[in-house]
Amino acid sequence: MNDLDLDGFLPYRLNVLAKRVSKELSRRYQQAFGIAIPEWRVMAILGREQPLSSNDIVERSHMDKAKVSRAVNTLVGLGHLSRDVHPGDQRLLRLSFTPSGRDLYQRIAPLALEWEAQWLTCLQPDELAHYKALCDRLEQQLDDMGAEEA
Repeated sequence: MNDLDLDGFLPYRLNVLAKRVSKELSRRYQQAFGIAIPEWRVMAILGREQPLSSNDIVERSHMDKAKVSRAVNTLVGLGHLSRDVHPGDQRLLRLSFTPSGRDLYQRIAPLALEWEAQWLTCLQPDELAHYKALCDRLEQQLDDMGAEEA
């Protein structure tokens, strides 16, 4: 019988690491800005490109639709996002920053980058580059495996 050693099972280790990082960032964002990780992920995606629909955010974030919907509703309720009707399809809503949302994004983004830099000080530059290349390869492999199954 092949026993599964969770401490050596890479999917498990990656999940634990991701949850620990999210928990630490969530604590910081909640204390300082009153938002949780899903809200920050929506804002980070919109910080790169907007306007976007909720479906666009689901696709880019790999979060489930309900979580994105709750995060968007929270951000709209806080006055950080606006919803506008898509000019080409009245059924779609486009999300954009309000002035307060843009301000919040511009305050959080540097702190997120600063935290990441501090966290990664344990890695040498070549180790970090290698890690990023490995992540790219593993993501591509997932894409390839998904395409084979389809």
